[in-house]
Amino acid sequence: MQLLRKILFPVSLIYALVVYVRNYFYDRGWLSSKKFTTPTICIGNLSVGGTGKTPMAEFIIKRLREQYKVALLSRGYKRKSSGFLLANENTSVEEMGDEPFQIYSKFRNISVAVDADRQNGIAKLQSLISPEVILLDDAFQHRKVSCHSYILLTPYDNLYVNDWYLPTGDLRDARNQAQRAQVIVVTKCPKNLSLEKRKAIRGKLKPKANQIVLFCYFEYGTMLLGKNEISLQEINFKDITLVTGIANPKPLVSYLKGRGLTFEHLCFADHHYFSGDEIRELNSKEFVLTTEKDYVRLKDKVANLWYISVEHKFYEEDEGVLLNEITAVIQQNS
Repeated sequence: MQLLRKILFPVSLIYALVVYVRNYFYDRGWLSSKKFTTPTICIGNLSVGGTGKTPMAEFIIKRLREQYKVALLSRGYKRKSSGFLLANENTSVEEMGDEPFQIYSKFRNISVAVDADRQNGIAKLQSLISPEVILLDDAFQHRKVSCHSYILLTPYDNLYVNDWYLPTGDLRDARNQAQRAQVIVVTKCPKNLSLEKRKAIRGKLKPKANQIVLFCYFEYGTMLLGKNEISLQEINFKDITLVTGIANPKPLVSYLKGRGLTFEHLCFADHHYFSGDEIRELNSKEFVLTTEKDYVRLKDKVANLWYISVEHKFYEEDEGVLLNEITAVIQQNS
């Protein structure tokens, strides 16, 4: 795969040119962006997948939902529906897409909608729901909407400044577009990342004077969730099959191995929809462990299925800094 990526380097140059021209047209105002009255906060990245956008959306929702009327708008990647769709108790994961359905399942006191046309989606939410804040999931490249604030995520082990354009690298947008972000969050850091290393990363990112750089790490749950709860210690002697359909399962695999677990790993592409044969194979396994995103697609199809939860944890005062920034944006634009 790495060899193929190198061979496709000329294609990446063409891709880079297309990205540059598109952004130039938006920056010069030759392509128009629309700003809505409702405060809109974008959670996005410059690369393809694997930065922790869904856990970040959940992190923000948990801290805003008691104070504000929150709505989340997503494209609903790989959903089997089209147009605008507002989640309700009869909506399926196939109609919504796995990530927005996961969020709707956990947070019934907010509104979750999908629409590839973000302008239309925001207008519909304003008309139907009148939210006080709208979170846009994975919309950094969707420049038809001009958001009130941008939160840009970049993973510790693949900072956007060290990456290259698709298909040779993972970048889907230009590195200089990071300047549009008010907050840059370095995700998936080691839990004990030193102040010196954080300072070095800030030096690599070269933030502008008005940009905030924060750091967080993944914290996995110690209880596995499914039809019932079971602790990680209780499954040590089971025949475990780990199933992942996410962009980057390496942090989860490393965590489980660090806890002393031995397991078979069935690794699928991000947002994978499981075939009948794959479902039958999974039902033949003694204990199937998966991610929460995969769980929402498999829970009614696989019997011996559990998932491990994950959430972002910020270092020291960083959490307060992020929430203060978001709250200020909402108050200034309400």
